[in-house]
Amino acid sequence: MESTIAERLRQVRLRIDVAAQQAGRDPTEVQLVVVTKNRTIEQICEALACGNYALGENRIQEALEKTPHLPPETVWHMIGHLQRNKAKHAVQHFAIIHSLDSERLAEALQRAAESQDRVAETLIEVNVAGEASKFGAVSDQVEPLLRVIRQSFDYLRVRGLMTMAPLVADPEEVRPVFRSLRQLRDSLVSGGYDLPHLSMGMTNDFEVAVSEGATMVRIGTAIFEG
Repeated sequence: MESTIAERLRQVRLRIDVAAQQAGRDPTEVQLVVVTKNRTIEQICEALACGNYALGENRIQEALEKTPHLPPETVWHMIGHLQRNKAKHAVQHFAIIHSLDSERLAEALQRAAESQDRVAETLIEVNVAGEASKFGAVSDQVEPLLRVIRQSFDYLRVRGLMTMAPLVADPEEVRPVFRSLRQLRDSLVSGGYDLPHLSMGMTNDFEVAVSEGATMVRIGTAIFEG
C-alpha cells in the first residue's frame, strides 16, 4: 500500500506536470526540490524512496545532521538565508546555493570555493516584492552583481535567479512577482548571461510559478502534511 507521503509526492508531481503542460512547457524542465526543514529522517526517507533525491534545507546544521542517515546520492540545495561565516560549509556540502544576495556573500563563497578547489553553483536571490521581512537583492542590483562575479569570481557560477513570493490566500495575486523574475532573467540572458534556472514557487503557489517559467519549485508542506 502506497504511503501517505508517497501519494502526496505523486500528486505534487502530477500538479507540476499539468501546470507545465497547460503553459506549453515540457514538465521535465521543472525540478522538484523537497523541502525537509523540521522533517524526520523517516519522513525524508519515504520521499527519497520515490526517487526524488533533491532536498532543500534552510539551515546548514540541519542538513549536516541528516546527511549521515540518508543515501549518498542525496543532493542538497541550500534554500535559506546564508551568513558569510557559513560559506565554507555551504560550498562543501550543497550542490547549489539558492540565496546569494550580495557582493560580500559572493566574496565569502569565492574564498571558500577556491580553498576547496571547486566551483560553487549559485542562484541570485531577488526580493521582487520588496518585502522588508525578506532577504534578497533588489532587481536593479542583479546585473551589477552578475558583472562583478563574471569579472572577478572565477570559482562562482551563477545559474539563475530565485525569489520568494508573499504568502497570500489567492496564488494568482503573486503571479506578477514570478513574471517579473522571469522577465528580469530574460533581459539578463539577452545581455549575454547564461541563466537557465528560475527557483520560484512553494506549496501555496507552485502551479502559478510553473506557468510563469519556474525550473525549480521548493515544496515541503504539500508533501509532508498535505
